Amino acid sequence: MFRFKLLAALVSLFVALAEEISSLTTDKPEENKTEIKEKRIITIEAPAEQVPDPTTLTVSASIYFPEPQQTDSSPFITADGSRINKKNPGKHRWIAVSRDLHSRWGGEISYGDSVKVSGISDQLDGTYIVRDVMNRRMRNQIDILVGKNDDVMGYWRDVEIAKL
Repeated sequence: MFRFKLLAALVSLFVALAEEISSLTTDKPEENKTEIKEKRIITIEAPAEQVPDPTTLTVSASIYFPEPQQTDSSPFITADGSRINKKNPGKHRWIAVSRDLHSRWGGEISYGDSVKVSGISDQLDGTYIVRDVMNRRMRNQIDILVGKNDDVMGYWRDVEIAKL
């Protein structure tokens, strides 16, 4: 296969060289019979369509604490193996995504991806890193990691997330 490609490349190189040589050896037209050919380039631009950004999704959002009742038997280790700071879990700005959003199960978001969250509150909106996944019963949802003493609770619908 490689030999055929090499042979084809050599043939095309030879043809290009032969055309270049033949254009140099052609007789020059007489000065009286000079022809001017005008080339026009026409650019056609298609109208810009309003296509939604494929990385922006509308989801529901909730809060979770690193405790066995809300996670699993190892609440301070995320699904990707990251360790949660026991004294201040909220400082990480990590989230868990439902499995339908995660690339392992056919979604578009992977562990370590940065995600911009908006539509919750000034305190919770911002950039987060995906470090965990949610229980398989959850769909189209994110869970924001906070500490038990952070005094944040809630469930929000129509939250926008955008993969950065």
